[in-house]
Amino acid sequence: MMDAVEASELLIELVGRNDDIANHADGCDAGTMAAAESDLGVAFPPSYRRLIEEFGTWDIAGEEFLGVYQTPAIGLKLLGSVAETLDARSQYGMPSDLIVVMLDGMGGLVVLDSSPVDQKGEYPVLVWNPGVVDRESMERLGDDFGSFAFTLCQRAVTWWRESH
Repeated sequence: MMDAVEASELLIELVGRNDDIANHADGCDAGTMAAAESDLGVAFPPSYRRLIEEFGTWDIAGEEFLGVYQTPAIGLKLLGSVAETLDARSQYGMPSDLIVVMLDGMGGLVVLDSSPVDQKGEYPVLVWNPGVVDRESMERLGDDFGSFAFTLCQRAVTWWRESH
């Protein structure tokens, strides 16, 4: 079975090989990463951290990941996962140990659950819907972010190439 960070490295290569259907920012430096984790009160798992370091935020073949980034128009505010997570906490009462990494397109949020940490520091990937408090009823999408994201993107690229 593939390690989560190895899966993140494969995703970085996949984006590079498919730059015609991928977009990404310029990455995220250590200071910005530390500020993001401080704002959230939660550390990022290694596989998500690696992808944020590389891309900041990215999309490929229609799959869009929030990441962490800033824009000149908004200034120093941290956008992406930080803004979406803080908004979900304040507006919908999302638990403070969840980190939003994607929007599922159906009103739910794809989140990393930092409450159970595996031996490599990775968090499971779940779908959180506003109002849900019972974690047992949340859909589990993967054991770690790197493997989840790589599989999702690999499938999306394959579908895109075959259908376009």
